[in-house]
Amino acid sequence: MSFIYHADRQRGLRWKRYFAVHAPHIPFHIWPETGDPAAVRFIGTWSPEALEDLSRFPNLEAIFSIGAGIDQFDLTRIPPQIPLIRMQEPGIVSTMREYVLMAALGIHRNLVDYIDQQRREVYEIFDVKPVAETTIGVLGMGQLGTAVASTLSSIGFDCRGWSRSGKPLQGVQIFKGEQELGAFLAGCNILVCLLPLTDKTRGILNSSLFKQLPVGAGLINVGRGDHLVEADLLHALDSGRLSSAVLDVQSPEPLPKGHPFWQHPRILITPHIASQTQPESAAAVLLENIDNLAQGKPVSGLVDRSRGY
Repeated sequence: MSFIYHADRQRGLRWKRYFAVHAPHIPFHIWPETGDPAAVRFIGTWSPEALEDLSRFPNLEAIFSIGAGIDQFDLTRIPPQIPLIRMQEPGIVSTMREYVLMAALGIHRNLVDYIDQQRREVYEIFDVKPVAETTIGVLGMGQLGTAVASTLSSIGFDCRGWSRSGKPLQGVQIFKGEQELGAFLAGCNILVCLLPLTDKTRGILNSSLFKQLPVGAGLINVGRGDHLVEADLLHALDSGRLSSAVLDVQSPEPLPKGHPFWQHPRILITPHIASQTQPESAAAVLLENIDNLAQGKPVSGLVDRSRGY
């Protein structure tokens, strides 16, 4: 029984050291090294490259995404009997909470305006309003969305969340389903996108949605670049419909040189760093899931292929 890691090699070496201490009975290989293909039972990867020819691993038991998302994978290429499991570990949650809090406070305290003013050598002061007067809406209330909404609420923001299930969360006003999406959007001074990327959510951040937000609302996209219709965002910012956007995800990544987002005064871009797995805690969660699979117990992060996440 062996494990293949397919992602950043330097981080993989930290994974390998953790396995050596906590699971020495599982040989650990960093791609392109695979060891005996017949011995491979588990693959942990961020890249779809590792899944291009799964037939070479006849005894594969499970595939683990080492990140929170799985939209980079073509699910039709993964045999239905092999479970796909996305990463759910404390490092992803804590770093996402930090990033969205940073971005939300940046919009709330006019950081985008001040960065633009610095470029133009302008010195102008904006009024500071209490966080309680700013309503932040979180689109997508899974593990990350729930943690983000709780954090924003805890420092005093008026926080609301939207999901298909409408699961309640203390201190956060919850909206459910398509029928309540409009009411949810109408109150959001800042909108955070934390939806999974599926056929239904692709392009959801578009002109129709922006028109349902209050004039001057801010956008934080930490979902996926393909959630956003780029031309619609540019029009919304240039027309004043939206005030600013913080984008940690783009399509493609990185954006090509000369792309209008790079120099737009109302957009802040970061290179997909909002959340990041911590190798040691991620390896611990993955090993626990391997044990649960062996014992026939439920695993955390099991992907429902019918829903796409």
